[in-house]
Amino acid sequence: QVQLVESGGDLVQAGGSLKLSCAGSGPTFSTYAMAWFRQAPGKEREFVAAINWIGLSTHYADSVKGRFTISRDNAKNTLYLQMNSLKPEDTAVYYCAAGGAFVAVTSTHYHYWGQGTQVTISS
Repeated sequence: QVQLVESGGDLVQAGGSLKLSCAGSGPTFSTYAMAWFRQAPGKEREFVAAINWIGLSTHYADSVKGRFTISRDNAKNTLYLQMNSLKPEDTAVYYCAAGGAFVAVTSTHYHYWGQGTQVTISS
């Protein structure tokens, strides 16, 4: 069992930066691949980025590639998402998720989810 708690969401201006964190609990945190998804109002939840269990393999959605960086610190049971050059279309609730050992872009791959943190980008 893994419990996930996101933090770091905020209101920032376009072009700014934000770093999200996801604190995990449970002895098996470091054995899972992790991912960030986001959901904007009226839209379906979409994949943002994923990282494998040891942090050596990452994958990004085309919409965030080159702007966002996913990383993890297994010693601290924490997942991060560094977001730069933010755009209004990045506005969404951001969720972290854990599951399996390898990266995947589909939400059904991930068994554990956090409650989400709101990111709002003003133009």
